[in-house]
Amino acid sequence: MNSLDIRVSSLIHRYDATHALQNINLHIQTGEFVSLIGVSGCGKSTLMRLIAGLQLPTEGSVWLDGQPPAVARAAKQIGWMAQQAALLPWRTVLENVQLAQKINPQQNAETMPQPHELLKMVGLAEFADVYPLTLSGGMQQRAALARTLATGAAVWLMDEPFAALDELTRELLAEELLQLWQQFRPTVLWITHNLHEAIRLSDRVLAMTPRPGTIAGEIAVPLSRPRDDTSAQFQTLLRQARALLRQERVHGQ
Repeated sequence: MNSLDIRVSSLIHRYDATHALQNINLHIQTGEFVSLIGVSGCGKSTLMRLIAGLQLPTEGSVWLDGQPPAVARAAKQIGWMAQQAALLPWRTVLENVQLAQKINPQQNAETMPQPHELLKMVGLAEFADVYPLTLSGGMQQRAALARTLATGAAVWLMDEPFAALDELTRELLAEELLQLWQQFRPTVLWITHNLHEAIRLSDRVLAMTPRPGTIAGEIAVPLSRPRDDTSAQFQTLLRQARALLRQERVHGQ
């Protein structure tokens, strides 16, 4: 699986009278895992949609490996996960994953894991012939993750995919996702409100200001994985992230 470099330059976006984003500049290196944090309504999801090429910015530019997002979309190089698994209820778990490979054929398809193998990777091998609505929320998200893997996407855009899950399930899925990222090494942009999760998963954490959103600051996470969240270094980074968000919330009032 290849990965892509992401660059956003002087990006501004407005929805009619709403000024959503202002002067966004960021660079996510090939194979990097970056989390985006910020208060609700600051434009995190808007920024992700612009990177995915689902919308065009009012001003500025977005480049994936030096090309517009539309090129990466046409090449099926962008994988997307959101809070809702959005599985097809009339297809089994296996059929949902198989369909992803059918409609997203990759040049490296011969080296990609097969659907049964992907389900095994996410712990759903015994549920291959089950329909999604009979699964728990966590299991549905596991299936959605297998579907993302099945596309062979070089970029994973993940908009709070585990936000609706209980804490323990969320932690377990985050650990499994991290293992899969280390195996396949796509470029990941991860939106979360969970600061602990952001520090535990990411190479860097970017904080956004309240609307109009811009990048307020960056926290590098130079800790080896897996990370001990009880360590002094982890707790220091957590306090830095919390302080940065609190500072921006005060400025935005």
